[in-house]
Amino acid sequence: MSNPGEVDATPITDRRQLAEYLAAGCKPPGEWRIGTEHERFGFDRATFRPPPYEPNGIRAILEGLQRFGWTPILDQGRLIGLKGTEAQKQAAVSLEPGGQLELSGGLMETLHDTKDELARFFEQIRTVAEPMGLGFVPLGFHPTARREDMPWMPKSRYAIMRRYMPKKGRLGLDMMLRTCTVQANLDFESEADMVRKMRVSAALQPLATALFANSPFLEGRPSGFLSTRAHVWTDTDPDRTGIPAVIFESGFGFERYVDWVLDVPMYFIQREGRFIDLAGCSFRAFMAGKLPERPGEIATMGDFADHLTTVFPDVRLKRFIEMRGADAGTPAMMLAQSALWVGLLYDQAALAAAYALVSRYPWQDFAALRALVPRRGLATRWQKGTLRDLARDVVQIAADGLAARKRLNEAGQDERIYLTPLQAIAEGGPTQAEFWLDRYFHEWGGAIHRIFPESELFNDTFSR
Repeated sequence: MSNPGEVDATPITDRRQLAEYLAAGCKPPGEWRIGTEHERFGFDRATFRPPPYEPNGIRAILEGLQRFGWTPILDQGRLIGLKGTEAQKQAAVSLEPGGQLELSGGLMETLHDTKDELARFFEQIRTVAEPMGLGFVPLGFHPTARREDMPWMPKSRYAIMRRYMPKKGRLGLDMMLRTCTVQANLDFESEADMVRKMRVSAALQPLATALFANSPFLEGRPSGFLSTRAHVWTDTDPDRTGIPAVIFESGFGFERYVDWVLDVPMYFIQREGRFIDLAGCSFRAFMAGKLPERPGEIATMGDFADHLTTVFPDVRLKRFIEMRGADAGTPAMMLAQSALWVGLLYDQAALAAAYALVSRYPWQDFAALRALVPRRGLATRWQKGTLRDLARDVVQIAADGLAARKRLNEAGQDERIYLTPLQAIAEGGPTQAEFWLDRYFHEWGGAIHRIFPESELFNDTFSR
């Protein structure tokens, strides 16, 4: 989740301001970039327990990273994130509620640049963490820890969410404390382009969940799900999660998305560097100056920007589009996540093919998958076959899109190389979750703690 930022105090006088705020993200194709965000669980190498904020924990990791040019972000005097400088000035490091470390990457022109950025950050983390006896693992749900075993990070917004989440779903606190994801952020050219991209990505997000499933364990045992993380999201908060129907309605655009966002209950506002708890309040009433908790006060554009960060659909619209349906995974799978969406959305022919594919079926058919794929993954029934059949078609469209981009690395390879893991899975290979389950039942003999050294991020490679 995002770090605290500068607040725009411009009053909101008309909802069209909010649509214009989103529309300001429109860019010509030559300026489209790729943003990749990823989260990881820390663990103590001796005990395999999640590290605390302090001592010898997450705070020390953030302090250690500052030797690489990162600068501190404070919340009430507590170190809770980092801003990048120079070559990494567009990037940031933030904390999830349970101490999961998140890199919000910079804006990259190619997937080759994304690979370089990730490799640089992984090396920085390894350099800081290893002498402390800490490591980090790329999994979608914590494989061993109970909810009460996870530490809470000292970010003010998390205290508000911690109080409110149990009112809306059984698993909201598990989402906060025990899940990790990888996210691709992409641009759009116009409102019409945004609409097509939102519809394609929303429809295919359950497929992405199945492809990237990497969380088959719960408190030391198989959970019965391939993506325990995705299952948790089905019972977190129905007001702000899922696949909003508005995306597929006639007339969808920036204003219709704003209307949906305004109907999502608030969490907080920021004033003078402090978070004020308004969980459950109406943003519409706030805009009208009729919020009982803030009598006469009118919402600002900064309040709206903050409110956007508190809606959690599987695909989220800001001034760019966020793909949010995948479990955290290996470096190769992180790149594959971005490669999938870049291939589908950044080439016009590929986008047209993807749009035609998803338009063959009612959007409700895709939405129904959301409750099924956490358990069955690519074996989930789809039309006359399974989701693996759909995966083959979608991955091929993405490959065609990446080929058309013709972005080459120093070896003369285009970006299709980053789809290799997905191509193997689509043709019948195991997902990450299936790989770990096989290890658990055979090589490990049920010794779940072996997943930590084997999946540790910094012992992996970009080729697996």
